[in-house]
Amino acid sequence: MTQETITWERARQALDTLTTPLLPDDYLQLINPLWSSRELRGRVEAVVRETDDAATLVIRPGWGWRYQHRPGQYVGIGVQIGGKFHWRSYSVSSAPKRTGRTLAITVRAMPEGFLSDHLVNGLAPGTIVRLALPQGDFVLPDPPPARALFLVGGSGITPVMSMLRTLDRRGTMSDVVLHYSSTTPDRMIFRDELRELHERHPTLVVHERHTDLEGILELASLDQLVPDWRQRETWACGPAPMLDAVEQHWDEAGLDDALHLERFSLSLGDAEGEGGLITFQNSGKEVDVDGATTVLEAGEQAGVGMPYGCRVGICHTCTLTKISGTVRDLRNGEDYDQPNEQVQTCVTVPVGPCVLNI
Repeated sequence: MTQETITWERARQALDTLTTPLLPDDYLQLINPLWSSRELRGRVEAVVRETDDAATLVIRPGWGWRYQHRPGQYVGIGVQIGGKFHWRSYSVSSAPKRTGRTLAITVRAMPEGFLSDHLVNGLAPGTIVRLALPQGDFVLPDPPPARALFLVGGSGITPVMSMLRTLDRRGTMSDVVLHYSSTTPDRMIFRDELRELHERHPTLVVHERHTDLEGILELASLDQLVPDWRQRETWACGPAPMLDAVEQHWDEAGLDDALHLERFSLSLGDAEGEGGLITFQNSGKEVDVDGATTVLEAGEQAGVGMPYGCRVGICHTCTLTKISGTVRDLRNGEDYDQPNEQVQTCVTVPVGPCVLNI
């Protein structure tokens, strides 16, 4: 924390005593809605159309944001629609900047995606959004590997674009092969920029594949397409069937440690709980559920006003204090069995009786 930040925080604390019952935030937000220490916020500065169904949102984060995300990470974004916040996570497509003032996410509007369609086709510059700090392990190491392979499909290019832009900005573009599958040339996000990157960096080889015309990539053909793929550290991002095939191919080759996967949907694995009686202490309600029912779903069944946002473990809006008992995280099977600890109710299930502070 810088000296400037420390000084500002002390000033806030001093103002608290002068502005009670209102807090400094209540006044500061009237001046600038980004000046809030209660939650991370951002303002949409621009919506840049990339294709007919995809756009880049340039966002200026407010107080409390740190710009040093790692290339390949994602952020959570919450947008208010109809009086209710809807949360999703999207990969950061811009490169980290030490003196940056904005970051970018690139979104494709999906037919079944209520929020993605709104972000691409309905979000106006100037809109204030909520943000969650960058997360994720699908990242580019520093220094980068001497030889890298990127296998992407559709909007899976977005985290990889952050990596390539970072290599370009740092002047560290090593021996990189990008295989990019898209249904048609017109739906290929960043197509022109990728070609420009290749012109600047001959060490970057870009293979474009248009699956409506050429069909999907058969991984058996990698031996001809990228003969040294076994010697390359590999990042793959795209539709689930593509990633399943890549994971199996690398596993059969005994190269699991050289493969990094990024899936856009939540994987809950095989974890489950034992079920039990959940007591919602403040409301005086309780419900007995099985081991497949999340704490969030249980509270809703009992008529408790449960907070939630994304419902997939990203935004942390659903986080509550578990006073006692044990809950299990469906994503990794980890148990939370300590008293008075914070748990995400949308991805945890009871393991015996437990009590929640709501």
